[in-house]
Amino acid sequence: MANVTDATFDRDVVQRSKTIPVVVDLWAQWCEPCKQLTPILEKVVAETNGAVELAKVDIDANPQVAQAFKVQSIPAVYAMVDGQIVDGFMGAQPEAQVREFVQRLAHAPTQSEVERLVAVGDEQSLVEALKIEPDNPAAVTALAQLLVEQGEVDTGLKLLERIPESAETRRITAMARTGGLGDDVEATLAELLLTVKTDEEARRQFIDLLEVLGPDDPRSNLWRRKLSTALF
Repeated sequence: MANVTDATFDRDVVQRSKTIPVVVDLWAQWCEPCKQLTPILEKVVAETNGAVELAKVDIDANPQVAQAFKVQSIPAVYAMVDGQIVDGFMGAQPEAQVREFVQRLAHAPTQSEVERLVAVGDEQSLVEALKIEPDNPAAVTALAQLLVEQGEVDTGLKLLERIPESAETRRITAMARTGGLGDDVEATLAELLLTVKTDEEARRQFIDLLEVLGPDDPRSNLWRRKLSTALF
């Protein structure tokens, strides 16, 4: 349990909630229902044995926090996960309902440190993620793509060897070979299509560009059909 202030809110609630769910109890000295609810919150949060933390905020002493939550009445209780409000209630509640609220939060899936670093997505964060989990597919492919885009092609492709081949590894490998899609990929595909039947290199470039487009790009199916028609 922490008594949180305007100055410590970001560290003790927002940042902390990226590691563990945090219940924020907004209260004031003059609020009688708060005096009923807070001991219940302390009890049921303690029952989670550290799976959930409680942060208490006196809104009179910490108006910035109160403003951030747009507090209109108290007690007000919010659940925060990964820096976001995911649940909450206002007013004093029976212990059974408070326990259900906290237990729901205790069993909610939380983002791992590796997932958090991958979500940040910059090179330093991805390197840190791979120090924790060297063969994490999301971290490997994200960093490999960054390296390829920066011109460190060999390093990026070497990194992909850590994980099994997938649609994403093929896409990045194709990106390394083609240098990306270019300004007008459809014009390039149309030009290559003229010689794919007799020119193996043209056929390989055509397929690489389709890999870079990826299966979710609506142009992929269209040009795959055109390739099939040209070949057969």
